[in-house]
Amino acid sequence: MLYVVPSPIGNLGDMSFRAIEVLKNADLILAEDTRTSSVLLKHYGVQKPLTPYHQHNEHKIVAHLAAQMLAGKNMALLTDAGTPGISDPAFLLVRECVKQDIRVECLPGATAFVPALVNSGLPINRFCFEGFLPLKKGRQTLFRKLAEEERTIVFYESPMRLVKTLGDCIQYFGEDRPCCVSRELTKIFEENKRGSLREVHDYFKTKAVKGEIVVVVSGKG
Repeated sequence: MLYVVPSPIGNLGDMSFRAIEVLKNADLILAEDTRTSSVLLKHYGVQKPLTPYHQHNEHKIVAHLAAQMLAGKNMALLTDAGTPGISDPAFLLVRECVKQDIRVECLPGATAFVPALVNSGLPINRFCFEGFLPLKKGRQTLFRKLAEEERTIVFYESPMRLVKTLGDCIQYFGEDRPCCVSRELTKIFEENKRGSLREVHDYFKTKAVKGEIVVVVSGKG
């Protein structure tokens, strides 16, 4: 079977006891980046075979991995941080397992957009998650569509593109739309900056930004 195992988004203490047990009992651990996962596994004393599984090789090895599971191997899938499949590789392998009637079990655990959404102070009863926004093709079309979205909007962004994307939000949503930018969640320098799009844009325009970023924007109206 395949276990989909969430990993901490910053604080190693967020790893669950069950996740550690699953990793220790797996025949093979699939890792988005073996160097990153090796640090986590060493911290928890997990000594199991490790092989790369990422967006550059997943199309080539999915069938081979499924064949190994059908032959009796249990595998655990790890990404660098958070829940595999949420803006990270996992979908192709899970789909193949479902297609071949291989049992898939996704453990509950860390993912960045949930704490960012909850602590934003914006309505969370209904929301849409967009992952990483397209860089070029389809970007304007998506922004026009999101401008009419009434649910709270959640997406990921890189430090390098944050200010530009907030500027795009101002252009399509208006500068007064409430928002919250969360970065370095669960880490020592965690920051949640709330305010209007204009206020938050101007704040980050004047400072160097590092770390993983989640942007939460209020829906229309």
